[in-house]
Amino acid sequence: MASAEHSSSATSPEQQEARRGAFSSRKVFILAAIGSAVGLGNIWRFPYVAYENGGGAFVIPYLVALLTAGLPFLFLDYAIGHKHRGSAPLSMARESRKAEPLGWWQVGICFVIAVYYAVIIAYAARYTFFSIDKAWGSDPEGFFFGEFLQTSDPGVTLDFVAGVLIALLIVWAAVLLIMGLGVQKGIGATSVVFIPLLVLAFGFLVVRALFLPGAGEGLDTLFSPNWDALRDTSVWAAAFGQIFFSLSIGFGIMITYASYVGRRTDMTGSGLVVGFANSSFELLAGIGVFAALGFMAQAGGVAVDEVVADGIGLAFVAFPAIISQAAGGSLIGVLFFGSLVIAGLTSLVSVLEVVVSAVRDKFDLNRVTAVLVVGVPAMVVSVVLFATTSGLLVLDIVDYFVNQFGILLVAVVTMIVMGLGLRALPGLAAHLNRYGSVKLGRTWMALVAVIAPLALGYVLVRAFIDTLDEPYGGYPAWMLNVFGWGTAGLLIVVAIVVTFARRKPVTPAHDDREEVGR
Repeated sequence: MASAEHSSSATSPEQQEARRGAFSSRKVFILAAIGSAVGLGNIWRFPYVAYENGGGAFVIPYLVALLTAGLPFLFLDYAIGHKHRGSAPLSMARESRKAEPLGWWQVGICFVIAVYYAVIIAYAARYTFFSIDKAWGSDPEGFFFGEFLQTSDPGVTLDFVAGVLIALLIVWAAVLLIMGLGVQKGIGATSVVFIPLLVLAFGFLVVRALFLPGAGEGLDTLFSPNWDALRDTSVWAAAFGQIFFSLSIGFGIMITYASYVGRRTDMTGSGLVVGFANSSFELLAGIGVFAALGFMAQAGGVAVDEVVADGIGLAFVAFPAIISQAAGGSLIGVLFFGSLVIAGLTSLVSVLEVVVSAVRDKFDLNRVTAVLVVGVPAMVVSVVLFATTSGLLVLDIVDYFVNQFGILLVAVVTMIVMGLGLRALPGLAAHLNRYGSVKLGRTWMALVAVIAPLALGYVLVRAFIDTLDEPYGGYPAWMLNVFGWGTAGLLIVVAIVVTFARRKPVTPAHDDREEVGR
């Protein structure tokens, strides 16, 4: 082992980069980062959150959250990955061995997200074809929960749904193929094609939605500002939560992607492009979704607030109803669900790459082997839990708890550890400032170490109290304990166990040696 370690550390930066893989240019990295950030949450979560939290007035706390928490944490992720040139656990370990469990915690979160994210993409893929002949008929809700998913009563079954199972296997085959092709030929090339395609498809969808009868009423409902909402702390909490959920920060993705970028890349300038591109897409999604909901409200003779929905309900119940009633509805459906598939695939690839990269660094595996070691078990778990009649119920629970008590919690802990525990921020700022067009200083350090943790900590505490006061979704306690609290807690335990499972010397990245030499 010692000789292998010595051999690895003796390789040149070029050899190490060739083995790990790298993005061919800053443009490819930016597109890949945007592809990760722009996902299902941008399309179906942001419009609802904005509507519920002050409408047009929500733009103010949203921008404040982006500037004071989202972008600062994005820069932190970039700095850790770009400086230490490794997966999330390896980069954390190169900063301090004590921080390595944080990296594995992030890896565990990504694995869990991957296994259920894939099935939502499978739903969207099926609905892309359903849109052509409006297969849901006159009852989209009954079709989705009944004929399509065959949803069971609360509990866990092994009754597989053929339509979901086949689509899910195809999604996993496509994802593993992309992953196996490598960082540039797989992830990078996919992003270069898919992100412009996504913008074109969704942009066309928005334009079409704007010309639907009632679109103006929908936009008025979304953007009419409720200034009184700005006095409500829950509105500000929602803004900070939305930023973290939508930017793909805090759970290893941007650390991993930043490690694949050239050493002289302007990372802070790239971060601004990614951050504002993500927010622009969210705004575009809000316009398109509420224009369509305005049409649906007018067609049904009801107020817009009576047809507003988010998440699964918006995508697979409300939008099919819109498609059934709108002229050219089939085209709208193909564009909408096709956009969900594209946005979902680029995000799923980024989530799974965190796990693949970590396993490669920990166990010295080649890329294809690591993809199979990670991807096949993930696919099996995904199929067993989510391709069944109880799949949607389990998905709902896991998604809520992993987001609230996984992503948000690890983000708060990471900021506190890096900012106050390890005092790592000055060194990370200096690294980004070498080639960054936006210079980081004390303001950035204060935002990362104090302001953002306080804001997100408040969001976390509120979610924790609310969940204890009223069990989530009315599900049985045993399901919440197993798939909710149990999953969130198990991720922390597994992170500690994996850290010490194969403890080996951590050599610094070549970049670090060069900086020490200076």
